[in-house]
Amino acid sequence: MARPPLEVADILNRHGDAFLARHRLSRGQLKVIGAIRVCRTAALGGHVMRCGDCDHATIAYNSCRNRHCPRCQGAAAKDWLAHRQADLLPVPYYHLVFTLPAPIAAIAFQNKATVYGLLFRAAAETLTTIAADPKHLGARIGFTSVLHTWGSAMTQHPHLHIIAPGGGLSPDGSRWIACRPGFFLPVRVLSRLFRRLFLEGLAALHAAGQLACHGDLAPRAEARAFAAMLAPLRRADWVVYAKRPFGGPEAVLAYLARYTHRVAIANSRLVAMDRRGVSFRWKDYRARSSGKVWRKTMTVAAHEFIRRFLLHVLPDGFHRIRHYGLLASSRRAPTIAHVRQIIAAQAPISPVEADNAEARAEQNDPRGEYPPPCPCCGGRMILVERFAPGSAPRTILAVRIDTS
Repeated sequence: MARPPLEVADILNRHGDAFLARHRLSRGQLKVIGAIRVCRTAALGGHVMRCGDCDHATIAYNSCRNRHCPRCQGAAAKDWLAHRQADLLPVPYYHLVFTLPAPIAAIAFQNKATVYGLLFRAAAETLTTIAADPKHLGARIGFTSVLHTWGSAMTQHPHLHIIAPGGGLSPDGSRWIACRPGFFLPVRVLSRLFRRLFLEGLAALHAAGQLACHGDLAPRAEARAFAAMLAPLRRADWVVYAKRPFGGPEAVLAYLARYTHRVAIANSRLVAMDRRGVSFRWKDYRARSSGKVWRKTMTVAAHEFIRRFLLHVLPDGFHRIRHYGLLASSRRAPTIAHVRQIIAAQAPISPVEADNAEARAEQNDPRGEYPPPCPCCGGRMILVERFAPGSAPRTILAVRIDTS
């Protein structure tokens, strides 16, 4: 894969030192800057690959593997999706989004682990409670939640993307209860319960002294002021919406590949870095809803670009992808096997359909081919040498350096 003409690493290498001199950053933010700046450079070492057919050789430098690095997410997503493929069920899948209101976003920034953890818990309890209600589905469901903290312009916009099979197990676990075609759960009911659960949890955290309020939020440290801030949020409509169902289980993998390991901005969205600052492509969804031009280019000062990028650095050890219900990690494999047996018994498919499904799964295997084939002849590349960080390869060959 060719290296993009402009990368976040280029911006940090040119403007990062000046930014560091002017701003006080957390240890996690410093770690992210350092990792991205050296990713796929000689500073991390690498390896030499040589084609077994035409003798073409290439140097590939090691990745930083930081989860905030735009360069490293492609391989991480493929590995993750390869394991998740075994969890797919032969049913329609649905995509829901739970969004925090803007006033909460400022509190979340100063209390990332606490507030984002509450966001996961409130959304999960909302879905499991409504799904278990016989008036709606009356079933135990499973789903995967993915945290994003950014909008298209890299501003603070915390929200969860949730992917769920369209149905669940009956309370006694004996049958699969499918949702109505094209309809999973009522979003208005979900929104109201999510609002109540989240605000109750946030008030409890504040009362227990577990929320930090610094800077402009310092007045909110007082109980009465914090309650006054929450009051209008109890009456506002919170954004919970459901997107159109997927075409099938294979489409879920393609979709998840775009969401699970996304970072605040992809290198492919960067347009230019010049005297004016950094220009990047973004989507103005408000303009889209009114029928106006919504794919736009934004230019911000370099230090503002770096500031926005660092807004979305998560605390060390915080899991931004979580599985719930039937997909919970503790008993996922036996539960999925049990659900498959039930679904097959209720709606058996022919051997031809099974073979077709297996063929489609193989064609959509997200793991791809590694190592990639020789760029010259398509032959098999063979590892011939590894070299340590800061050193050069000993192999004397005419090589192509791969930093993509």
